[in-house]
Amino acid sequence: MLSGKHILLIIGGGIAAFKSLDLIRRLRERGVTVTPVLTRAGEEFVTPLSVSALAGRKVYRDLFDLTDEAEMGHIQLSRVADLVVVAPATADLMAKMAQGLANDLASTLLLATDTPVMIAPAMNVRMWQHAATQRNLATLRGDGVHVIGPNDGDMACGEFGPGRMAEPLEIVAAIEARLSDGPLKGRRVLVTSGPTHEPIDPVRYIANRSSGAQGTAIARALAELGAQVVFITGPATVPPPEGVEVVRVETAAEMLAAVEAALPADVAVFAAAVADWRVSQASQKKLKKSKDGLPKFDFAENPDILKQVARMTEGRPPLVIGFAAETDDVINHATAKRDRKGCDWIVANDVSPATGIMGGSENAVVVIDESGAETWPRMSKVAVARALAERIARALGASV
Repeated sequence: MLSGKHILLIIGGGIAAFKSLDLIRRLRERGVTVTPVLTRAGEEFVTPLSVSALAGRKVYRDLFDLTDEAEMGHIQLSRVADLVVVAPATADLMAKMAQGLANDLASTLLLATDTPVMIAPAMNVRMWQHAATQRNLATLRGDGVHVIGPNDGDMACGEFGPGRMAEPLEIVAAIEARLSDGPLKGRRVLVTSGPTHEPIDPVRYIANRSSGAQGTAIARALAELGAQVVFITGPATVPPPEGVEVVRVETAAEMLAAVEAALPADVAVFAAAVADWRVSQASQKKLKKSKDGLPKFDFAENPDILKQVARMTEGRPPLVIGFAAETDDVINHATAKRDRKGCDWIVANDVSPATGIMGGSENAVVVIDESGAETWPRMSKVAVARALAERIARALGASV
């Protein structure tokens, strides 16, 4: 799939730069031409010789190199590849990209390019969570930059949390999806998945019974058709698919904020099982049994994410798809939900215990749109996802 493709790889300065060596090797195994650009900070972690040896090509390092400018020039260098990949993308590089700074070769290439850009962030967890980095991230997403990772895990600095660069094979999968010539190439799709957890106290929460399997399968199927997928997931038991941008959330409020940050999109698929209610004042301490009897909770309604997006007056995705998990009178309840929410399609299913669908590997859905209800046979969730992805592609005018 990647054979004959050309990647311009910018290696930022961070301990994760060592993964870029394996990334180069994995890409070359697949027949990719890799032109490496090594920042001054990156040279503190990997050497130009090791990068050049693995890439089999010259390493570009300096903006004002007379030989490099005579041979190619930084403007041409920024535009000859099929994709520009920044791995690791440090907080500094992300800030330069977001603000349009160009004071070294890497940042100048990124400002001068008209080629699609993908970044694999890597930094300390506090740096990643800092408001400035999150603002820059939102700006880059809005500019059409594809983001892969970061992952949760142990840091070289001894801390734990989001900030680890995605693994090389994850980045390869994302590159394959981004460069796919499928019918959804160039389309940006948002998919929500999994449950939300609404805290009662630090150890208890309200949630729905959702594994995230169907949402994950849908995101993977859309990526296989070439879409740029932003996958916003609650704490699901099924791992997210490779090759998509993953945004992890816990609560409905966090999911809404992530959805708003991910827009604009060509399609929004709301497969998440969002909790309808939350405790209005969650306890900051674990609640204890009391002789006064059971605790009493005041509940508040969670934001209706599907309805808010479907009824947007500006920036609404052209195709908004909701899901309806019902236990009886599926078509009537789902049809009413479609009208109430204002979405284009509703994908409904019967999740009553006798069906075994909730938490199982199969699904039986009814797709409801303006023309009525279309009943699909029971099949695997993977097959449902592929059929839905193809239906989406046809709705957007693509040939499948």
